[in-house]
Order: sequence, then C-alpha cells, then structure tokens
Amino acid sequence: MGDMKTIAYFKDLFASGGIVRSLALNDFRARYSGSYFGVAWGFVQPIVTILVYWFVFSVGLKASRPAGEAPFILWMTAGIVPWFFFSEAVSAATNCMQEYGYLVKKVVFRYSVLPTVKVISALIVHAFFILLLMVLFVLYGYYPTVYFVQIPYYVLCACVLALAVSVITSTVNVFFKDTKQIVAIALQLGFWATPIVWDISIIDIPAVSTILRLNPVFYVVQGFRNVFVNHAWFFDQPLYTLYFWGVTLLLLWTGIRLFWRLKPHFSDVL
Repeated sequence: MGDMKTIAYFKDLFASGGIVRSLALNDFRARYSGSYFGVAWGFVQPIVTILVYWFVFSVGLKASRPAGEAPFILWMTAGIVPWFFFSEAVSAATNCMQEYGYLVKKVVFRYSVLPTVKVISALIVHAFFILLLMVLFVLYGYYPTVYFVQIPYYVLCACVLALAVSVITSTVNVFFKDTKQIVAIALQLGFWATPIVWDISIIDIPAVSTILRLNPVFYVVQGFRNVFVNHAWFFDQPLYTLYFWGVTLLLLWTGIRLFWRLKPHFSDVL
C-alpha cells in the first residue's frame, strides 16, 4: 500500500508538470512583488551574506582552509551555495499548504505538488549562484574542469533531499503550526553543524566527525567542493553515496506516506 501511495504521488507530480512550472515562476515573482528592486532582492541578500562571512572569517578571524591551496572565499562559497538552496527550499516549502490554502481546499487540485513548487522556485536562484560561483573561480584563475559534469548530479541530490524534508515539514505544519519556527531554528543550527564556514578536518575526535558526516546535507556540500575545489568524483566514495541516497529516499518515502495519511484532514484545519 505504501508503494502504491508513492507511485500515486509521483503520478500527480508528472501529470501536473505544467502547473508546477507556472506556480514556481509565479511564486518566485510574488515573493518580491511590490518592492522597488523586485526579484533582485533574491540575489542581493545571499551575496551580502557571503561577503559578511568572508570578511568575518577570512579578514577578521584570519581563517584559512586547512587542506588544499584554494583561497578561503572560494572554498567557503562552494559550500554555502548549495546550503542557500536547501535552506531556502525547506523554509519556504514548510508553509506551502497554508500559503496555498485556497488551492488545497479545491478538490480537483493536486496539492501534493506544492512542496515541489517551492523547491523549483528556490532552484531558480540556485542556478544563478552556480553560474556566479563559476565566474568567481575563473576570476581567481581556477578554470572549469571535467569534474564540472557532476554539477547536475549534485543539484539533483540537493533537490531530492530538499523535497524529502519539505514533504514531511509541510505536512506536519498543517497540524502543528510551530513547525515553521522549529525548522528555522534547525536550519540555523544546521548551518554550523554541516559545516559550511569551517573545515571538518579540524575535528580530531573521530566519533564527532563521523556523526557530522552522517548529515545528508554534508554530502551535497562536500560534493560541490569536490567539483570546484578538491576535484574528486562522487563514485570515489560508493558507500557514502549509497548511504546518502538510502537516507534521502527513506525520508521521501516517509514524507509521502505521512502526507497521504493526513491529507483527508487538511481542509478541516486550514
């Protein structure tokens, strides 16, 4: 029964492909409608955040990357770009059922696609920052390599992981309104625990290092750094790759089952 629900979920998703794309574009525009600079704010804030972290850790604290020769700004940005996407997608998708409550109450609308709408909306900004990341590396004299062919793979990893978490959080948030605040706190903690602005190699306690590596977001962050900085293939660590997909697909399967179980009660509480 659980497998049939999963199949039904993806059937709804593919059947609503055009609607999903339209809603995602509208969602992206709507977030900044009414402001003078419009969608530019979607790019300005992350850029300012990168500059602040670079100044604090590289200039103020004299931080440097322990392993390798790439400048700290490149190493940090390669990790923070996928984190921006994951954080934005999960944060926005958590509240998607309430935001689109008028659609949820329509019997004919497949509102199971709403978390995907938010993920795709966040992906628009993510695509820009991947290009910006490439430009930044070129400006520092680091040119594209064959390892760049892995970028679509790691973007897929980030999208599926964000969707898996979002299906769970958006479903729970319908009944437990504090979920959005809990997710916000969890993302703040996750930023420092992933890690993003510090190198995990500085931890000399194997147990702690292993626990941090079990975070599936770390797989994506490290993957981007393997593409841009370390020049390594994802299949160089087959067991770690299998672990990531095992955890991610389990989260997605759990979220889909939870969604179908609670779906009949959505309209009662929205």
